Parts: sequence; structure tokens; C-alpha cells
Amino acid sequence: MSSFPDYYVLLNVSKTATAEEIRQAYKRESLRTHPDRFSNATENERKTATEKFQAVADAYYVLSDPVRRKEYDALYSSNGAGDKSSDPKASSSFFTHFASMFGGAGAAPAQGSRPDAENVFADVFEELLRPEVERHAPWWSYLGAVCGGGMGFIVANLPGLMIGAYAGNRVGAIRDAKGKSVAAVFSELGGSQKAEILRALAAKVLGATM
Repeated sequence: MSSFPDYYVLLNVSKTATAEEIRQAYKRESLRTHPDRFSNATENERKTATEKFQAVADAYYVLSDPVRRKEYDALYSSNGAGDKSSDPKASSSFFTHFASMFGGAGAAPAQGSRPDAENVFADVFEELLRPEVERHAPWWSYLGAVCGGGMGFIVANLPGLMIGAYAGNRVGAIRDAKGKSVAAVFSELGGSQKAEILRALAAKVLGATM
């Protein structure tokens, strides 16, 4: 491994940062590096952003858990004055060599693999992301309303249309939410919808649009 990833630098926190400071730092850095912000980027620019976004997720995955952080800090110290880097490629190499050693709580990735960056993002932003995603993804609700309204109109004209549309909408809303995580629904949205959601999250977390 040519260089050791400096996860404290990647998250822009000190080595004495608290768990809450690390969480807030992850929120800031993940919003700044999320590849779906760059809808007009070239393929190479988007690849670079994706690598950085993944490395920021790696950093949070390691430093947010006390056991993993302790294990990482031991490696960090043993590296001494060696080559420490904030290059995303260093994080990829690090997980290739050391992911299997990590214990700790929470949903760990499979042995020897990296955490899923989109799932990490969705877990941390669950409270803020879910209402934004649901506001942008009512496909079945709309379809249910249209279908229910059509059936209702056939049965009972205008009153039937209104009742049928409402019932169809509610059934569709259940289908929208059933069995899908926030990360899964978010990943299915179009690029412009994702960018809009990320701007909304940035306004809440960073106090400004991106």
C-alpha cells in the first residue's frame, strides 16, 4: 500500500473530534462531494466526484464507530511519519488490505469490502432525506389516483371519480413506500430530482444552496 488514508483530513476534523463532530463533518463533506450534484459534469469529473464521495463514506464508516476508530488510530499511529494521504485512491487501497480486520457495531460491509456510499449517505440523512424523497417519488400514488378515478367514474360518475381517485391514491402511496429504503428510492430518481433534493439538504445543513 503506497499511502495511508488520512480520514481526519478527508472529513476536515481533528484527531480529538467527538462522535457528533464527525457526524456533522460527514454531512458537510458528503453534500459537497455527492456525484449527483454534478449533473453537467464530464465522465471523468463525475468519476472523480464518485471516488471522493466513496472515500468520505469510508472515513465516516471507520471514524463513527468507537471500535473501528480505535483500530484505525492504532494503524494511523504505527504508520508514524509515513505517507498519509487524502487521495480517495488511498482509501480504496486501505480497504483492500484492512477491511476484514474491522469490528464494531452497526451494519458492516461484507468482509474485505467497502461500505456502500449511498447507503451511508441515506442512513445519516434519513430524517431529512425521507420527506424530500417522498415528495419527489409519488409514482404509484399518481397512478392509483388516475386508475381509481377512472373506475369510480364508470361506476358512479363524478362522485365515484372523486372517491375512486382518493382510494387509488392511498393504495398507491402504500405501494410507493412498501419494501423500499430511502437509498433505493433516491437512487431511482432522475438526475434533476436528485440535484434538487441535494440542494434542499444543503440549505438545511450548510445554510446555503450548492
